[in-house]
Amino acid sequence: MASEYRYTVMSPETGIKRVTGALPPGMSSPEPLTFTFADRLGTLENKTLYLVNIGFGGGNNFMLQLKKWFKQNMPSVTTIVRRKPGRVFADDNHSLWDEVKKKGDAVILGVAG
Repeated sequence: MASEYRYTVMSPETGIKRVTGALPPGMSSPEPLTFTFADRLGTLENKTLYLVNIGFGGGNNFMLQLKKWFKQNMPSVTTIVRRKPGRVFADDNHSLWDEVKKKGDAVILGVAG
């Protein structure tokens, strides 16, 4: 009995389909994805915090309100508001993430709506 897998098939002809069953010929068993979170900072004091709006409606206003809160309540935190380039759920390039890695200590990545 073949193992059953849950996977997603995407093509211009069929669109996006979620499938459960044996893998198609030539498709190898998917490796499980594992993610780890970055270590938690002990403090945000004197750190640079990126406030990244991903493009949902109201996201920029929300990030500006966060920036205002940090200025009033934690003035030693440098906040930088950025809009993620590209579409909401896709990265068209990695320029923002390269900047964050180089200059930032933490990120709040957010939506509104």
